[in-house]
Amino acid sequence: MLFNLKESHQGWLNGFIGVVIFAGSMPATRVAVNGFSPEFLTGARACIAAILALILLLVLKQPRPSMHQMKSLCIISAGVVIGFPLFTALALQTETAAHSLIFVALLPLATACFAVLRAKEMPNNAFWMYAVFGSALVIFFMLHQSGLKGLSLGDLYMISAVLLCGLGYAEGGVLSRTLGGWQVICWALIIALPLMLPLCWLYFPSSFHGIPPSAYIGLAYVSLFSMLLGFFFWYKGLALGGIAKIGQIQLVQPFIGLVLCALLLNEHISLLMIAVSLAVVSCVVMAKKYA
Repeated sequence: MLFNLKESHQGWLNGFIGVVIFAGSMPATRVAVNGFSPEFLTGARACIAAILALILLLVLKQPRPSMHQMKSLCIISAGVVIGFPLFTALALQTETAAHSLIFVALLPLATACFAVLRAKEMPNNAFWMYAVFGSALVIFFMLHQSGLKGLSLGDLYMISAVLLCGLGYAEGGVLSRTLGGWQVICWALIIALPLMLPLCWLYFPSSFHGIPPSAYIGLAYVSLFSMLLGFFFWYKGLALGGIAKIGQIQLVQPFIGLVLCALLLNEHISLLMIAVSLAVVSCVVMAKKYA
């Protein structure tokens, strides 16, 4: 019983650290796309992280995954290495980081749905009630921001990113139980490298003249922290504490991200954004209770 209690606490702690790291992803990406194209940014961040991952795996002499594990790693790679970074970068060309962060509040619901499909987890009805309510608040915000005129292209990009990321999170949480959290993201990055290298080369900037220093800082953050180190904690948290349950911690990510947007990017934070963020944070507390 004591071991289970400690393991549960470790899951929540690792999950929270991962979410804090990920909260800086949107502001960093928003800054980076001011100097780099979304395609180059997607390829470059994956290539940089993959090289570091390869060094880590070689130094620590990690065994190669089995063929069954490779199938899961391909799904993870498509979701969190390729899909989410590309679609968020495309969205942030036209949307503010603060606006895009609200969509991240949909990630817990997406992760929970894929946890049922991929991990066979079965949260109870109360959990789903709070998870759906939190998502409904986000949908309300989306419609309000668009003036009830429908979703923008940037919104559609963010929805696609969230769905792919939720799949990658759930698949990674399952695989981390046998392969290890940091090993999962490292191998997923290496699998994506043959695709990311040509993408990076194809969209390589013709000139680095005029690219602001902040764009390089943003690229460095999403490469090292968002693409690599954050997953060390996140996948370990999902493996220890349960995918659907730990996934609800993501509901605090928009709130942390909005603060970063205001402090670092001087973006306007409306009262509605704050209200929605606080409401979804309340949902994670109740979802945790009933998960």
